[in-house]
Amino acid sequence: MLRLFATCPKGLEYLLRDELTALGASDAREALAGVHFSGTLELAYRACLWSRLASRILLPLAEFDAADAESLYDGVANVDFSAHLAPGGRFAIDAVGATRGISHSHYAVQRVKDAVVDQFRQRVGARPDVDTEHPDIRLNLLLRRERGTLSLDLSGRPLHQRGWRRGHGMASLKENLAAALLLRAQWPVVHAQGGVLLDPLCGSGTLLIEAAWMAADVAPGWKRDYYGVVGWLGHDAALWRCLREEVDARAQRGLSVLAAKFFGFDDDAGVLEDARHNAQQAGVAGFLHLARRPLQHLERPQGCAATGLVITNPPYGQRIGDRDALLPLYRQLGSKLRDEFPGWRASVITSDVDLGHAIGLRAVKRYAVYNGALECQLLNFDLAERQAEVSREPKPLSAGALMLKNRIEKNRRHLRKRVEREGVHCYRLYDADLPEYAAAIDVYGDHLHIQEYQAPASVDAEAARQRWRELVRVASETLAVPRERIALKQRSRGKGGEKYGRMAQRGEFLTVQEGGLQFLVNLWDYLDTGLFLDHRPLRARVRELAQGRRFLNLFCYTGAVSVYAAAGGAARTTSVDLSTTYLEWASRNLVLNGFAGARHNLVQADAMAFLANDEAEYDLIYVDPPTFSNSKRAEDFDVQRDHARLLLRCAQRLAPGGTILFSNNFRRFQLDTTALTGLAIHEISASTIPFDFERNPRIHRTWELRPGEPRN
Repeated sequence: MLRLFATCPKGLEYLLRDELTALGASDAREALAGVHFSGTLELAYRACLWSRLASRILLPLAEFDAADAESLYDGVANVDFSAHLAPGGRFAIDAVGATRGISHSHYAVQRVKDAVVDQFRQRVGARPDVDTEHPDIRLNLLLRRERGTLSLDLSGRPLHQRGWRRGHGMASLKENLAAALLLRAQWPVVHAQGGVLLDPLCGSGTLLIEAAWMAADVAPGWKRDYYGVVGWLGHDAALWRCLREEVDARAQRGLSVLAAKFFGFDDDAGVLEDARHNAQQAGVAGFLHLARRPLQHLERPQGCAATGLVITNPPYGQRIGDRDALLPLYRQLGSKLRDEFPGWRASVITSDVDLGHAIGLRAVKRYAVYNGALECQLLNFDLAERQAEVSREPKPLSAGALMLKNRIEKNRRHLRKRVEREGVHCYRLYDADLPEYAAAIDVYGDHLHIQEYQAPASVDAEAARQRWRELVRVASETLAVPRERIALKQRSRGKGGEKYGRMAQRGEFLTVQEGGLQFLVNLWDYLDTGLFLDHRPLRARVRELAQGRRFLNLFCYTGAVSVYAAAGGAARTTSVDLSTTYLEWASRNLVLNGFAGARHNLVQADAMAFLANDEAEYDLIYVDPPTFSNSKRAEDFDVQRDHARLLLRCAQRLAPGGTILFSNNFRRFQLDTTALTGLAIHEISASTIPFDFERNPRIHRTWELRPGEPRN
């Protein structure tokens, strides 16, 4: 079985996961800008030929330390390239990312090239040549967090290059993004219902051609004349030839029976000529009806079916002046959709919220997508008959809701660069910044988790409910997250005061990334999700300290900190919790990251009782107790009352030179330094508060404790 990674534009990870699963990848799991999966060489070939969404299909060869140029060279040199490239062959290298000692991709490429060439010279006395256009193999280097991953690029050149394109319109889409938009717009469903497709601002025809190929079962790799596998020494030419013949047969068969109609209009004669050429090269010219027509003359084509899809990629307007100039175009587009296409669906991609609002129709779905580095929204509309009679403008936001919208947008702009730079997938976006909207909004990949804080007794119950509805609406619309991907935790009033209402029982887990590791979270069924976001730097601290150490995690919850310790090279990990549910969850997290076996022990026990009975010695102990616990299976626990006794028992299990990391979230907590005589105590709270929690620096407090004299 080969371990593979498919890259894709950000925002398409879940679609790509589903696509690869349909191709036969049983273990596909999404990551940042890509999907991990494994399978046979045939599956890798099929992914190259049939993935409409992937950018590249990579076969990882090695992962190694790459903090500086020397370690990068050594890591690459340890790969046996004789298994992949002939001595007189040709190769190319792509590099992305950076580390502390390697800040330029060109320099990284040079060091990789040196390592490959030197290996061949030393072994056979000959060297391969560099050929950036048609190499026998293409290597891909990813530099991230002082590590390097070297992969073989089986695709050779980006898979969005289908082999038919000549020209680009001013707002041209890459073909894999166009395919994603069509999938999000439900084009396969519309086509199955006998509907047609129309692009009123079609440019060079990307959406039309991708839609025609989808409808005709044409593989996106049908017209490509070069792949990175063909010169690879591990290439199976007979298998490849068989799969290429299958691709050709299915394309010919699909195009011979294609009955769908595709209409493309544009006011630019030049890009229309490009569209005609592209359609001819793609083999679908006979199915596309292309004409020069300004938007103000758009009308529903005669004889069209009752159902269809209007999908388009209008100009965005990057500058404010451009945006203002485009407002009439978007208003006209909305008017035409409403008047000419009742009963159809419509989808429009834009990078500007105000331009989207100018369409004047209420989107039934919004999706966040990236056109290159530009964050955009895909707006899906259902043009039912009633939309032709009455504009379905959403109810205007109140003054307070507008302030909330502005605050969420401001927070997102403030956090965006750092979130992307550090590869953070799960973070707090909003934390009761406006007292009237007292809730926390957390981002988990492409989902939101919104949790209401307790409202003061003086707040009218109906006013609180109205603000809650506004908060959910604003979060959904501003962040382009559909309601089905938002988990809500709302307080309800009843006997005994305010408390959270009944949690869901969906049993639905998401896989999210943090620090290059995978974690299962459940946003619906429990008050907490399985990953404490405010402890992200503290988990990273554990990974830094864990190398070669015996690690103990008390009150381990879902084992996220134990995963970090294992990733940091802990000699062994022991995770203790009283809950069977949490221990099973912790086990799944460990296995998900490849940490299983006798070195990673899970113990169901009360932490206090475990420490009293355990005789093992540990070099690193992590303690993050609840504020209180009154479980029937253990003695009552109160962190303020019992923390000193807990920490002294930890100290008894601590090896010489060992460290205790102690954290808790009780706001009024006071550490009893007097009772902890014999321990050196150092508060590290400030360094463990992540950047997205800086608005709430008292979210938790953390100390490092070591054997020795107490500090003043």
